[in-house]
Amino acid sequence: MSPTSGPAADSTVEPSAHLAADSAVDAAAAPVAHPAAGPAADPAELRRIHGFVSAFTRRQAARTVDFPGGFAALDDAYALSHGNNHVLVDGPTDAEALPGRVDALLGHLPHRTVYVLAGAAAPACADPLTRAGYEHATVLLMRHTGPVPELGGAREVDLPALRGPVTESWRRFLPTAGDEVIRDLVERRAARLRGAADVRFLASHDEWGEVASWGDLYLDPASGVAQVEDLVTAASHLRQGHAGVVLDTALRIAAGAGCATVFLTALADDWPRHWYERRGFVPVGSVHCFERA
Repeated sequence: MSPTSGPAADSTVEPSAHLAADSAVDAAAAPVAHPAAGPAADPAELRRIHGFVSAFTRRQAARTVDFPGGFAALDDAYALSHGNNHVLVDGPTDAEALPGRVDALLGHLPHRTVYVLAGAAAPACADPLTRAGYEHATVLLMRHTGPVPELGGAREVDLPALRGPVTESWRRFLPTAGDEVIRDLVERRAARLRGAADVRFLASHDEWGEVASWGDLYLDPASGVAQVEDLVTAASHLRQGHAGVVLDTALRIAAGAGCATVFLTALADDWPRHWYERRGFVPVGSVHCFERA
């Protein structure tokens, strides 16, 4: 969900790729905490968001392996991307058995990543995973509550247009990562095209036509839910308003598609969540992220 903010770096240090977005908005380059209280979430709406996360994760995966209360999402084409190879717990499960189950499902990989959608399962899963050596972070689910922006300005781009700037951004975020890691983090975007009914890559350009900031928009008009993900600004264009242009454009497209629920993810303890709050997003839930090398 790959959950995913600032950046939620990937490969050997990724708290997420779908859930905790790999974002670096215009303020700077950017977990165990409980989310700050926002307005009470509509339980039905939160179920729709959880359903969107689960469905996107399944559709994006090359293959899945189910178990009671969750599944493993796997893709050998991007084996070094945690966001494409992890376990998602989205229902009641045997918490004490979870560490062993994860080892069995992800044993061919150099990492272990588990996402638990907040609910009754989350507290129960935390203790066994922590005892097994996992680090724990909280990723917020943040819903847009403000008005639809009057202006946009970003435009849809294809994957080749993003390859250069995305590669540069990952080398900035992970300066010691090898070429194979960077390749997986850059090229995995192609798998996201499978994740939702309508997937768009948006970018804001500078006056010379160079990509300055970019982000993903995943739309499911049938459920009325959309997600903004992976909002990143190039180092040479920080603090110039480009991330806001991409975000505003995404919100306008989502509204036009009939998606009344628009959400994104952000680490509870990192600064991008405050930038999103200033732009009308409020925490309505959380996902618990557990990682072990």
